[in-house]
Amino acid sequence: MTAATSRPSGGTSGGRSSGRARRRTPRGGSRLPSVSIALGSLSIASFWVVGLGFVLRVSAIGCGALATARSGVVDDESASLRALLGVVAGVAGITVSAIALFPVLEYL
Repeated sequence: MTAATSRPSGGTSGGRSSGRARRRTPRGGSRLPSVSIALGSLSIASFWVVGLGFVLRVSAIGCGALATARSGVVDDESASLRALLGVVAGVAGITVSAIALFPVLEYL
């Protein structure tokens, strides 16, 4: 058996919209650190695709650098570390791509 709870009809209470309609942001207030990590990991995974990998690497480093400059991220230690991890993942993507490219250069 479940207990019935009363909810106000009309979907809004006091002129405010319901919680489902609102977008939720992480504690740091910015999604850039998470985006930076995602782009960095994709750049490492796509090291063999020259054009796409380059765009992902530069985007990961840019998002991470932009995120570390925001005040909401600077105040939150975990968001700051995620942004730094995104930058490191972008640099790692550049390194892995360069290591994979050197043996191929003699055939170009």
